[in-house]
Amino acid sequence: MTEDAGQVRSADGLDAEALAKRRTALAQIRQYPDPALRMTAKPVEQFDAALAQLARRMIALMKDAQGAGLAATQVGTLQRLFVFQFGDDEARAIANPQLVQQSAETEVDEEGCLSMQRVLVPVERSVRVRLEGQDVDGSDISLELEGVPARIVQHEVDHLDGVLTLDRTTPDARREALATLRAQLTFA
Repeated sequence: MTEDAGQVRSADGLDAEALAKRRTALAQIRQYPDPALRMTAKPVEQFDAALAQLARRMIALMKDAQGAGLAATQVGTLQRLFVFQFGDDEARAIANPQLVQQSAETEVDEEGCLSMQRVLVPVERSVRVRLEGQDVDGSDISLELEGVPARIVQHEVDHLDGVLTLDRTTPDARREALATLRAQLTFA
């Protein structure tokens, strides 16, 4: 913890209130090796107040946890729904997402995950994607995304299919990540 202009800040720059919100949010997000993270989500069939409430809760958790995306499986709900936000853009909820186009051009970059704290692994992803799905009212959505937003939605769609970054990284990075995760379980 460091002190900055009278405020106490954590090593990652969060003030005490933001750090408390982050810890509270992370406590509500399933952590590796929770079995829900390996389950395949089922299509959303009812676009009702309960779905809208779930999306609002997930957006709040994602923001409080300082994340860029969150899949319903990460909060123990097996529905094909995820939320994401990049930069100053408005947070969005996407139900029944499908990656209908992915560029042949790929890029490797390090990815973290709210369900695997303190783990970053290199993951190869398409640079551009077209994502189709529905909003929480059931209206069709089609998004053309590039760069980081494209990476975020690919990561979240993977979650809905029970796929983790550990499955998409190099063998060496996977071994290191698993060692870190095991150490966290030992000291939890």
